[in-house]
Amino acid sequence: MNEHRFTLILSGVSEITPELADALYAATGGDIELNMRDGVAFLEFDRESSSLREAVTSAISQVEGAGVGARVVRVESQDANTIAKINADLLGVATGS
Repeated sequence: MNEHRFTLILSGVSEITPELADALYAATGGDIELNMRDGVAFLEFDRESSSLREAVTSAISQVEGAGVGARVVRVESQDANTIAKINADLLGVATGS
């Protein structure tokens, strides 16, 4: 198993309350940090899993199943950003850009 770091951007959350934090902590097994910036709530994860995809999909299911009205609208991961950059660089090389 590997540890995967990623962030889930949420909708349906207008403020961080103790009840919201407790519900999300319980639903996810506690591998989160709940934050809000500029009115946008997000969860940062450090999750053990065999793949990034498995880690993310299980986290989304847990968050959306927590019964607090939170919905995941975007996923961010430094790993995914690095891969996207490498792919863009490769595409640039392949097309001669």
